[in-house]
Amino acid sequence: MTRYVRLAGSDVPAIGQGTWHMGEGQYPRQDEVNALRRGLDAGMTLIDTAEMYASGEAEKVVGEAISGRRDDAFLVSKLLPSNAGRHEAVAACEASLKRLGVEQLDLYLLHWRGGTRLSETLEAFEQLEREGKIAAFGVSNFDVDDIEELYTLKAGERCAANQVLYHLGSREIELGLQPLQRRNDLPTMAYCPLAQGGRDFKRLANNRTVRAIANEYDITPSQLLLAWSVRDDDVIALPKAVSPGHVDENAAALEIQLDEDALERLDDAFPLPEGSSSIRIV
Repeated sequence: MTRYVRLAGSDVPAIGQGTWHMGEGQYPRQDEVNALRRGLDAGMTLIDTAEMYASGEAEKVVGEAISGRRDDAFLVSKLLPSNAGRHEAVAACEASLKRLGVEQLDLYLLHWRGGTRLSETLEAFEQLEREGKIAAFGVSNFDVDDIEELYTLKAGERCAANQVLYHLGSREIELGLQPLQRRNDLPTMAYCPLAQGGRDFKRLANNRTVRAIANEYDITPSQLLLAWSVRDDDVIALPKAVSPGHVDENAAALEIQLDEDALERLDDAFPLPEGSSSIRIV
């Protein structure tokens, strides 16, 4: 059964589509567009992008992919901290909307903390809501102190999500951040759920326990890693895929439910880190 998470008033699939590094020329543009469309067809209707990705080119790829089918997608983009001032944020959002070819974002996130007062950014978000340019707002790369500060502000109580690095080999959020978010019913969006580089991914995928459990479930190591990342009902994973096979592989992971034995074995193979609970940012 496909897994869903409640996000900003909507039920979205627990595995969406990331676009980091799209629009950079690494792959043919039409392949990227086709991959996002294929993902939509397969039920991965949440698409995450950002003005930072390829300096806006990733948003243009997304815009082409959802052209004529805006209602099929739950659209998320992110604001650079250098544009987080009251007037700058409104202008940046309008520029993102233009590149995407849409009138409204379903969710707009502050990409990470910068020098702008958080209260000022929230004022901009509220203005964008009133103008109908965003349906909801949230944050990204916020650690415990940031979330606690957020909740001292009235508008902060309406934060819809926090997007952070999270995968089997990077579990720091489980020590402090995730418990705090769960106490406040704040969902987690996990970027780089398959790790943030080929070497890191291979370290996870080639692990003896990961391979053994994947074989037992007759799934790929990538599918196992995705299923692990969304094992709870408040986490949304955002893998990126360009090839049709990888898109289909990611979508199929929505149906995978790991049992307690598998989860315990993965905990033993990749225990929670010791020491600092500060999150990692890439």
